[in-house]
This record gives sequence, structure tokens and C-alpha cells, in this order.
Amino acid sequence: MRVRSFVAILMFGAVLTVPAPAQSQNTQQSATLTVNGHSGEAPVIQVSGRSYVDVESLARITNGSVSFNGNQILLTLPTPGRGARMTVPPSRQAASPPPPSAGFSRGFLNAGIEAMAEIREWRSALESAVQYGFPPGDTWINRYSGPAATSISLASAAVSTDDDRQGFQLLYNEFNNMQSLSDKMLSARKNMNYIAPDALQNDPLDQKILACGRALASMAASGRFQDAGSCH
Repeated sequence: MRVRSFVAILMFGAVLTVPAPAQSQNTQQSATLTVNGHSGEAPVIQVSGRSYVDVESLARITNGSVSFNGNQILLTLPTPGRGARMTVPPSRQAASPPPPSAGFSRGFLNAGIEAMAEIREWRSALESAVQYGFPPGDTWINRYSGPAATSISLASAAVSTDDDRQGFQLLYNEFNNMQSLSDKMLSARKNMNYIAPDALQNDPLDQKILACGRALASMAASGRFQDAGSCH
């Protein structure tokens, strides 16, 4: 008989569950044991209303070990960290870092669109002056060049990504080209040079400004930087 290999289930009362009803004395049956989350079938002996389980079966179910030395029984149950693998719920797993942001930042995109609008208005005012005659004095042009310069400064302050930096350089080039065209037309007027009504249509610098403006508008629509030769 292997009586010595049975241990009272009461020793493991906090972690062991045996669904066995009270039976007559000295009866044996098979039961499902659950120990620390490990389940398995094991023989159970009912003696005087108490349940006893085979320690070897207990060791097998829990992936532990058992050894006998005379009247001593050494039962070793696995502890967390020894042969046990802990699974972190998905909600607690460390989130992977987000990919680096690409494209124009929202702040720069808004400021850049505003700057392009100011430059277009400046060009439209200059075009009207060339076609229909310049207004008296030169201060009128400041009503357009001044807001454009301010919007360029705001766009510069909003730069935060690589696309912003590259896009701003093209935007700044557009502003400088518009300034050069404006100065050219005003200088010709001061020197009493003839300025044809269609002078801007035949001016390479004006055509470059128009082409760059279209390229910048396309970039704003896509939200990403795309190099444009017309803006250099």
C-alpha cells in the first residue's frame, strides 16, 4: 500500500479545490484538483469526512516534485519566476513609440497658406498697377508688402518638422522673388521708363513666381514637402 504518499488536502486549503461530497469512510475516487491555476485528475481518499490526495499526483498536476526520505516527504511546488512565464495583458504591454511624424505641421501649414495668400494679393495689386497705371506715390505698395512680410515671419515661427523647414525655404524664396519684382516695377516707374500693360506677362521673374505659387499650393494640399525648381 502507498498510504504514506497521501497527504491531507487541508494542508493546501488556500489553493486546492476538490469537488468531492461527503462519503462513507475509507472510500477512494478520482477527482479534478485545481492548485494555483493547475488542474488535473488525481485519486482522492475519503476518511472520516476528510479528503486526502496522492502527493505524487499533486506534484504531477502542479509541475512540482516529490521525494521520500524515511518518514519524511518533501513536496516542492513551483513558485512564480521558476519555470513560470507571466503574460502581460495587451492593455498593459509597453506601447511601441509612434513613428516619427512626417509632413507639414498644422501650425506651419496654416501660417504658410496665409503667407501665400498675402503674396498673391501683393502680386495682384502690382499687376493692376502695371495694367492701369500706378497710383500716385509709392506708399500704396506697403499695404501689400507689409502684411506679406509679417505672415512670412509667422510661418518661420511655426516651423517644427523637417518638411516645415524645407517648405519654408521655398516660401521665403517666393517672398524674395515677389519683392524683387515689385522693386523692379517701381524703379522703372520712378525712372519714367515705359512699362507696357502686359509687362508682367512677359517677365520671366513673374512667370517663376506664378509657377512657384502653384507648386506651393500643391504641397499645401498634400501636406508634404515636394521640391520645386521654380521656387529656387
